[in-house]
Amino acid sequence: MKDLLAKVRNQNLFSTGETVVVAVSGGADSVALLDILTRLDTERLKLIVAHLNHCLRGAESDGDERFVADLAARYHIPFLSIRVDVGSFAAAEGLSLEDAGRQARYAFFREVARRHGATSIALAHHMDDQAETVLIRLLRGSGGAGLSAMAAVGDNMLKRPLLKVTRAELERYLNERGLNWRTDSTNADTAILRNSIRHELIPLLKKYNPKVTERLAATAEILASDEELLEQLTDETFSRLARSEDESVRLGIASLLGERRGLRLRLYRHALCELRGDLMRIALTHLDAIDRLVASSRPNASLNLPDDLRVERSYDELRFTSVTKPIEQSWEMTISGEGSYPLPNGMTLSVQRLPRPADLVTGSEKIAYVSAEAAPFPWLVRPFAAGDRFTPLGLNGSQKVKELFINKKLPPHERSRVPLVFSEGDVIWVAGVRLAEKGRVKPAADAVLRLEILEITP
Repeated sequence: MKDLLAKVRNQNLFSTGETVVVAVSGGADSVALLDILTRLDTERLKLIVAHLNHCLRGAESDGDERFVADLAARYHIPFLSIRVDVGSFAAAEGLSLEDAGRQARYAFFREVARRHGATSIALAHHMDDQAETVLIRLLRGSGGAGLSAMAAVGDNMLKRPLLKVTRAELERYLNERGLNWRTDSTNADTAILRNSIRHELIPLLKKYNPKVTERLAATAEILASDEELLEQLTDETFSRLARSEDESVRLGIASLLGERRGLRLRLYRHALCELRGDLMRIALTHLDAIDRLVASSRPNASLNLPDDLRVERSYDELRFTSVTKPIEQSWEMTISGEGSYPLPNGMTLSVQRLPRPADLVTGSEKIAYVSAEAAPFPWLVRPFAAGDRFTPLGLNGSQKVKELFINKKLPPHERSRVPLVFSEGDVIWVAGVRLAEKGRVKPAADAVLRLEILEITP
């Protein structure tokens, strides 16, 4: 047990006295994680247990929620949970259950962190999970970034303290500590790719190398280090060669041809990611097609990519843009107090004064609570415009609203539809996307204003 605690402590993932949201499903991994974090005495972490009920297994899911609530109570740790119909969410968004569940969980965990001033979200992924992820991405086709799999320190406060710990070590730890856990019945369903890899492929691979899990995890760690170096090179080269303007990214043909092919492909990826926010549905065939466009003897040509992305060559310049142009909207509305306000873009903003709820986590980005004292009326509501800035809740410095949209993977043609709510000239809410620090509800507040935006998507 001491060795396992040392593996976690020696990574120095947490600061002394830090507030940490611990994602606890009730399974063996997360139960072990919670217990380990409570035993990091020198760090004196302030823990919050967060649990999302996926509503996929009926009474079993409800039992998991009660189990985690009781577990948190035994440790005298605050407990927050939410119920999300992941099945309906997956069907509505065209996602797999696994992807829908992941999106719902991470959105909830980040909301809990924002509301409670947490600076880390602890996840229970371990070495076996890492090995499975490498194999999944290898089978689906992936480069160095994908095969790097999961990082101990990820984006948006995510921390994975158990990546150097195996599943077997965790189960030994739980048994030695006399701790119980819940078992998800769907974990045995080999129709699910990850389960098939866990129960069928990895046991087969262990016949060739008994330490295949460790080797796969080590490979991911090596690739992650290489990827960090390559991304730094790409960022520096992109900053030197690229120009971003008017919802487009431009690169000089001569400059591109002066770089090696591997770096050129990374520059194309970087340009597309900056424009859209992710690289979903962008494959090597698309990057190869862009590279042929650059090397072509034709001075003018174009290429259409998935999701309305377009690459155009015009003489000595390569331009990345979106086929679907934003529909410019120009309107303003004054909000004088409580009520329901139909907006000119077809949405409706509801404002209601309520006693301060015990929990400010709404479970929906379309609903928010703001302070009536910090954000006095009248308010101004208008569409997003280029150059708008705000201070996100929980942060000190300002951020471009456009950067928020990129991080949220909101396509350019949808951005001008998003209303911004202003009080005293400052943004208090990027409606349906992110709260601002300006409207923060303080613990002593007796009442709050509940905001809801309807029909946030086209």
